[in-house]
Amino acid sequence: MKSPAWQLTVHVLGGLAFLALPYIFAPNGLSQLLHLTSNPHELTSFASYLFMLGFFYLNYYYLIPALYFPKKYVRYALSIGAAFGIIFLLLASIDRTAIGPEMYRGRFEEHGHPPPPSNAEASPHDFPPPPSSHQMITDNKPPMGFELSHALFLFLVGVFVSLALRINHRLRQTESEKLNTELSFLKAQINPHFLFNTLNSIYSLAIEQSPHTADAVVKLSSLMRYVMREAATDWVALEHELGYISNYVALQKLRLGDTVELDFGIEGKPNGHKIAPLILISFIENAFKYGVNPQEKSLIQLRISVKEGVLTLTTFNKKVRVFYDEEAASGIGIENTRTRLELLYPDDYELKIGDSVDSFTVDLQLRIA
Repeated sequence: MKSPAWQLTVHVLGGLAFLALPYIFAPNGLSQLLHLTSNPHELTSFASYLFMLGFFYLNYYYLIPALYFPKKYVRYALSIGAAFGIIFLLLASIDRTAIGPEMYRGRFEEHGHPPPPSNAEASPHDFPPPPSSHQMITDNKPPMGFELSHALFLFLVGVFVSLALRINHRLRQTESEKLNTELSFLKAQINPHFLFNTLNSIYSLAIEQSPHTADAVVKLSSLMRYVMREAATDWVALEHELGYISNYVALQKLRLGDTVELDFGIEGKPNGHKIAPLILISFIENAFKYGVNPQEKSLIQLRISVKEGVLTLTTFNKKVRVFYDEEAASGIGIENTRTRLELLYPDDYELKIGDSVDSFTVDLQLRIA
């Protein structure tokens, strides 16, 4: 999320660009701003842009959330009308303000007359009489109808642009909340699924009265601590996720002993990368679920590599099971992971699954932050 200072900077620069835009395309460019003190029309035009910018933020941050979204459309329309009325009265007041000395002096030059002499002893007959102040204002100010239409156009632009941006922001916020809800639901499914499988592993050790049962309980405690504390967040350090996977594989190795040929390795360094928690474990669980049978020769290969911001996971297991329990056959883990990958890494992953008669392979390439 962008910092408040960055957001404030963007708003300030955007506001300055909006105020400067009419003068960038003006014949005299930004130098036309110098006439604000000598040309009442320029001052009114600049004030209209300034007021509309203020109304944009009023509408975006207050009127739309307080009146439009709660469907108080009548009050919203009345507020919009009142705001336009106030702005137009302010513009009319500025436009009718008496011309000060500097503005009056500028009118001589704009009408082709030299400015009044600064020397008090100069004869008033040396120069032709200047036009009256009323004539100068009238000659340099468009008709009231043009001023009203110009202000109304800017006002409507402010209304529709702020509405469009606010509605779009709300839609994106709604989509984000929906995504978080869906991810939380998927994660809630994975956690009990993982616990169920791990408890089954420890149960097998206890039945066999294995001396490794205590070590398995300690590793399970470490795994559950990770699931409860860190995996509840949106992103975790890759180093912690890889440690979690290593503990899980070690737990399975304790349970299986020499009944399976296990080739497991991690290459590369995390280097501060982050990853969505529990995004890889389902593929690894699947290898043990379908690739282990004490009555047959089992082979499982698990390789993880991290290189140049790309994590690669490859798994291979020989299919040795003939009968599958209902929970295992449902494939809930892999389907959830596939959905999470699509939600969290829509354009940053490539998943290939090979399902043959006697083997099952997974090849996942994931670009990580």
